[in-house]
Amino acid sequence: MTLSLYIARRFLATFAMVFGGFSVLLYLIDMVEQIRRFASADLGLGAAAELAALNTPQSVYRILPMIVILASIALFLALARSSELVVIRAAGRSALRMLVAPLVTTLVVGAVAVAALNPIVAGTAKRYEVRANQYKLGEGNVLSVTREGLWLRQGGPEGQTVIRAARSNYDGTVLYDATFIAFAEASGPVARIDAAEATLTEGAWLLTDAKEWTFTPGGNPEREAVRRDAMRLPSELTVDQIRDSFGTPSTVPIWDLPAFIAGLERAGFSARKHNVWFQMELALPLLLVAMVLVGAGFTMRHARSGNTGVMVLLAVVSGFAIFLLRNFAQVLGENGQIPVLLAAWTPPVAALLLSLSLLLHLEEG
Repeated sequence: MTLSLYIARRFLATFAMVFGGFSVLLYLIDMVEQIRRFASADLGLGAAAELAALNTPQSVYRILPMIVILASIALFLALARSSELVVIRAAGRSALRMLVAPLVTTLVVGAVAVAALNPIVAGTAKRYEVRANQYKLGEGNVLSVTREGLWLRQGGPEGQTVIRAARSNYDGTVLYDATFIAFAEASGPVARIDAAEATLTEGAWLLTDAKEWTFTPGGNPEREAVRRDAMRLPSELTVDQIRDSFGTPSTVPIWDLPAFIAGLERAGFSARKHNVWFQMELALPLLLVAMVLVGAGFTMRHARSGNTGVMVLLAVVSGFAIFLLRNFAQVLGENGQIPVLLAAWTPPVAALLLSLSLLLHLEEG
């Protein structure tokens, strides 16, 4: 037990050191990138530092598997150079038994990352998108999904229009049971239109079976209401704007993802992208364990065996290959080429089995 705690503590300290080093490095790089990206907005150093601080957690979280494999490599190289690996094996401890401590530690780190770090990263990423839109576009997202349906906002020369729909098609270009409420800049709501169906075309919404109320001082909106079989309502919204307003799944905390996915499906949108992300987050601890096994398989050997640099290079390349395979499977899953569970769980399971077979071949064979 004492030896296991010692190895676990060494691994945790090495992971913290690598994690902190990458965080500082990515923060400095991101600050320079924010200054370059928003050069036309005359971004100050303080604003660039704020944007970099909001964006860095997402960047670090994205490369967490690579951080784990580098921490694993650093740990086993340090144990080999100090001859601690020789002593541990001489005491009768096998390679697999020695790996139990770092593997359990990695599972705990992965669980904490998914349960606690993921919501933090989602919050900072969402805040970053809001701040970036303010500097770049001067406005925020135009769409949100709630239990009551979906809501859109569009602007125009006469003011803002808020749109609510019970449901829509997969890309938000056709709304059903839609309500349009027009607001003037100073006088509040000035008109309301209810339509059975609203279709977004270039430059306008085409409304079907619509009823329009106008709110004028001293008037009777219901008596003056007008029914139209079809009408055209000018709009500056585009399909890309609506699609981009969902943001990325990484901006939704994992605890809120099931409800968000249910809301998307109720509104008629495809939630496949969010489903893939949700399952991949659940599989993240298993992927981190596979990364530790990859690092151990190549570097858990005596320092005098030679070819240490080659083995480290092979471990890093193997980690990158698993990382790229995971991203490739994610793309296939989001496009519907393979099932969601297969896209999320196959890369970590395959990496775990391959790394375990490598370890058994090199250390126990």
